[in-house]
Amino acid sequence: MTERSLTCIKCPMGCQLSVTVEDDGRVTVTGNTCPRGAAYGEEEVTHPVRTVTGSVRVTGGQLPRCPVKTAADIPKDKIFDVMKEIHAVRLMAPVEIGQTVIEDVAGTGISVIATRTVR
Repeated sequence: MTERSLTCIKCPMGCQLSVTVEDDGRVTVTGNTCPRGAAYGEEEVTHPVRTVTGSVRVTGGQLPRCPVKTAADIPKDKIFDVMKEIHAVRLMAPVEIGQTVIEDVAGTGISVIATRTVR
């Protein structure tokens, strides 16, 4: 059995969660005041994911960089691989908000998209 203490980030309450993982894989979450806290606690210890944000270089644009983010959460252990791919991207202006910048980043099946238009 393992136990972890977490602060829930799913709502402004910031509940202090206690998550217990039994040897048979059962997960128990206590300390949450809403169902989102229980779901967050279980997910965080069994399959942690994150949205990754960054910026890419833009040539010929009104701005030298364009902010980007993953279109969905990616496994936490892929963050550095995702950032390495984002860092390598060079775009030519114009860039449109919502434009796919990288498809299937780091083999996750998730795209990286632009979050601002750069003319």
